Amino acid sequence: MPGLYSLEELLQDELKDIYDAEKQLTKALPKLAKKATSAELKSAFEEHLQQTERHVERIEEVFEQLGLPARGKKCEGMQHLIAEGEDMIGEAEDDATRDAVMIASAQKVEHYEIASYGTLRTWANLLGKPEVAALLEETLEEEKDTDQNLTNIAESFINEAAAERDDEESEGARRGGAASGRGASIRHPRSTAAEKGAARGRSRR
Repeated sequence: MPGLYSLEELLQDELKDIYDAEKQLTKALPKLAKKATSAELKSAFEEHLQQTERHVERIEEVFEQLGLPARGKKCEGMQHLIAEGEDMIGEAEDDATRDAVMIASAQKVEHYEIASYGTLRTWANLLGKPEVAALLEETLEEEKDTDQNLTNIAESFINEAAAERDDEESEGARRGGAASGRGASIRHPRSTAAEKGAARGRSRR
């Protein structure tokens, strides 16, 4: 990457990064919506997809105000966050756990975007670009709202459902262990009785 020698260049470079990040999200969000079990979570992902498409348009407006072509650069941070989320979702073995994992993954993405847009807004203000800063502020607030909405969904029922699933599995494991222990205790006296019978037979001979 060429050197960055001014705050103006930093602003432009970060805009290219978040532009690509948002475009990656427009491809990832439909997959999350499709996999979500909870109707509320599915709706949240679908709504955020529409919002993300507006974010892309808003960044294009920022580029226009800066007199720059709307061009992104590969956002490796977002690429890794999406890949990590897909791996974790693939490992989830039940619906409740999968929904909880999807929320966690989506919130990691939201926090990444909140940090990016907050930085961009601050730089735009410092560079005397209030109109650009206002556009970035609008997106920043929407990202914060999405993050809070995901938290509300998780805390209202999804995390609890995933925890109940863990409790059921733990209880099943305990019952299985107890049954196995009872079987072993029953078999042991029988073998002892057989040994005693054989001993009596030997003593009579």
